Amino acid sequence: MTTTMTMRRTAAGGVLLLALLLLSTTVARAEDPYVFMEWHVTYGTKNIVGTPQKVILINDEFPGPRINCSSNNNIVINVFNQLDQPLLFTWNGIQHRKNSWQDGLPGTNCPVAPGTNYTYHWQPKDQIGTFFYFPSIGMQRVVGGFGLISVVSRLLIPVPYDPPADDLQVLIGDWFTKDHAVMAGLLDAGRSIGRPAGVLINGRGGKEAANPPMFTWEAAKTYQLRICNVGIKSSLNFRIQGHDMKLVEMDGSHTIQGLYESLDVHVGQCMSVLVDADQKPADYLMVASTRFMAGPSSVSAVIRYAGSNTPPAANVPEPPAGWAWSINQWRSFRWNLTASAARPNPQGSYHYGQINITRTIKLMVTRGHVEGKLRYGFNGVSHVDGDTPLKLAEYFNVSDQVFHYNQMGDEPPAVNGPMHVVPNVITAEFRTFIEVVFENPEKSMDSVHIDGYAFFAVGMGPGKWTAAERKTYNLLDAVSRHTIQVYPRSWSAVMLTFDNAGMWNVRTNLWERHYLGEQLYMSVVSPARSLRDEYNMPENALRCGKVVGLPLPPSYLPA
Repeated sequence: MTTTMTMRRTAAGGVLLLALLLLSTTVARAEDPYVFMEWHVTYGTKNIVGTPQKVILINDEFPGPRINCSSNNNIVINVFNQLDQPLLFTWNGIQHRKNSWQDGLPGTNCPVAPGTNYTYHWQPKDQIGTFFYFPSIGMQRVVGGFGLISVVSRLLIPVPYDPPADDLQVLIGDWFTKDHAVMAGLLDAGRSIGRPAGVLINGRGGKEAANPPMFTWEAAKTYQLRICNVGIKSSLNFRIQGHDMKLVEMDGSHTIQGLYESLDVHVGQCMSVLVDADQKPADYLMVASTRFMAGPSSVSAVIRYAGSNTPPAANVPEPPAGWAWSINQWRSFRWNLTASAARPNPQGSYHYGQINITRTIKLMVTRGHVEGKLRYGFNGVSHVDGDTPLKLAEYFNVSDQVFHYNQMGDEPPAVNGPMHVVPNVITAEFRTFIEVVFENPEKSMDSVHIDGYAFFAVGMGPGKWTAAERKTYNLLDAVSRHTIQVYPRSWSAVMLTFDNAGMWNVRTNLWERHYLGEQLYMSVVSPARSLRDEYNMPENALRCGKVVGLPLPPSYLPA
């Protein structure tokens, strides 16, 4: 084609060549922009909470590099695994529309072997907001490898607040000083990982967190803070000495902009706030402290007004008490119905409260002992990963050799029996509207997440859930999000449309429980084998287990 066009020297040929060039340029511009990154994942030593320990670094950074992008950008990350263990990254809150191939869980992907590399390619399709990534195999995430993902709106899509003077990351989380392999060994032996040694802000803990100042602000300006709880066990309360926080976004949704003196941020959740630097120039403390556990722990970091030489006041703000305060704060969160989402249509154009529920799945946390060792699960089934990722087994039609669907029912068993330790995969009908109720009979907090989706967090309350609780649901402006806390001996209810085909993880964010089986996978299959609904397996996808050497199944057809 190139030779033919080059040989055409007529006027008409010149016009044809120009038209083709313009067309190709238009097509190229129509493709969403690319963001390329190269990560070298290694171990390193950091002195954290007063103890030198081995941590996971990305390009020698702890926390890892921040991923800054816009809605629909193509994110291409070439990961070089220089650890001595297999590695996977998952992108907490990124929905991967039609593309669970990039989800980065042991149930969807083969791990990246030590000394090799793998390139992830995903899009925050029609998403905005604050998210984070972390390594998903074993207990690796407890020693680092996590980082922030910030997705801003595309140009010409209105944002419901003025641009801030700066956009800052605040990664908070509990911290343990044991090595991740040691912690996994404790759990394998039937023991507990114990209590955290402290709390971190942006990878800094103890006295190191406050020196030098973490941020420097100029008076009379407004700053955006993207706050994520990247820990593994503890709900945290976050506050800033002398400053109110205006909540503007939560887990990828614009919210009604209420003012808060402090915010409870549960494990796996992210919030974005605006803070006015409207106080007397001085130093002020950001504080994150544990909630709902004995022996509370906290960390402070300094915000310095430019030119200040005044140390922070001695009155460090105290956290609120009790979970009743926390649940009342949750009830104050509302979806901003008039704000544009990642597309021009307002968030409130989707009237979820008017859609009929076709199925209710009630997932009760189950705890028990199997062969003398503690296990967690849902509805009496404790998940275990195998050598063959569930998604690959399903795609290559060898699922019967790897797992069986629907080992648990939509209701917890009436009588507690022995726990079953198997790969836990349930099926869901494509494009149906479903209610999921999480029940936590434990004395401690839980926080649950659904990969591949945003759901409407419509209700929560104490005790056991019954159908009568639907009368208390918020069916107008519940925030669309991906993670919801479940208070001790309480329930939380969400609604969602299963419109994203793939194999998706439903899990606790409390990684000790997750490691011990409190998770499942949800297989959502489109009846039409069409690229309109799901992408084919990527050409660079790794193979392992029972799919090694098998011929590729027929490709999905164009829509």
